[in-house]
Amino acid sequence: MPDTPLQDSEPSAAPPVPQLALKARLLLLFTVLLIGAAVTYLLYARGFFEPTQTLVLTTDDSEGVSVGMDMTFSGFPIGRVRKVELGSTGDVRILIDVARKDAHWLRTSSVFTLVRGLVGGTAIRAFTGVLTDPPLPDGAERPVLRGDATAELPRVIASAREVLENLTSMTREDAALRASLANVQAVTEKLKGPQGALGVLFGNEADARRLITTLERTNALLARFDTLAAKADTQVFGPDGVVRETRATVVQLNGLLADTRESLKKVDAVLVEAQAVGANVRSGTEDLGALRGEVEASLRKVESLINEINRKWPFARETEIRLP
Repeated sequence: MPDTPLQDSEPSAAPPVPQLALKARLLLLFTVLLIGAAVTYLLYARGFFEPTQTLVLTTDDSEGVSVGMDMTFSGFPIGRVRKVELGSTGDVRILIDVARKDAHWLRTSSVFTLVRGLVGGTAIRAFTGVLTDPPLPDGAERPVLRGDATAELPRVIASAREVLENLTSMTREDAALRASLANVQAVTEKLKGPQGALGVLFGNEADARRLITTLERTNALLARFDTLAAKADTQVFGPDGVVRETRATVVQLNGLLADTRESLKKVDAVLVEAQAVGANVRSGTEDLGALRGEVEASLRKVESLINEINRKWPFARETEIRLP
């Protein structure tokens, strides 16, 4: 078989991309700008460019506090820890940046707490009771109150151990509680007995039976008293009782009083007439007295006239004057 020449099987080289270096630089610049814009947006979203004021919190232990953690007010973050440093006196200074738009929630009377819970991390909280107090100035330094839930664990465990020991001592065979429960059970059995609570109260059946006998006799006496009361009620308030007779007697007395009242009215009329007659007699007596006075005056005048005549005619023999 005659040899045939080998054909070139390799592909031909691709044509070069025009201005490849320039395009690579532009892509790199666009990537850098995109990363810068993302970082700027994140910083803006985190409030990096917002105006802030500084708050310094002092404490003796900053365990759990880290840079960047939030300070909350009513559950909303209003500040962020910027720096944690050790003061000259050995106390811890926590520098917090508070946004000025939220700074009006902090007043001079505000209280700050640093709480470490059993579950979750450490939290810094601000509490303001009186919102009308002066606002907290920039750079103010305030102490922070610490509350550590884990610090109470040893005391809680010790208390639980003490409670368990008390329960163990109370449930022993020779414990007073078991004796008390046995006494209660004995009392319960006596309550279920024939005498019931009376047997428990007196402690023996003889006294309980005496009390029951006394109560039965008292009930019998009360029954007799009820019978006597019923008879007395019949005799007093019955149809032929004393009350009905007394009522009839009262009715008769009312009739007699009515008759007596009528008689008294007649006597009053007679007295009125007698008073009228007496008044007439009194007026007649007064008229007779006046008439008598007039007659006596006339007689005096006649007597004086006779005396005058006798004086003027002393020599007359007949001095008698005949009156018509």
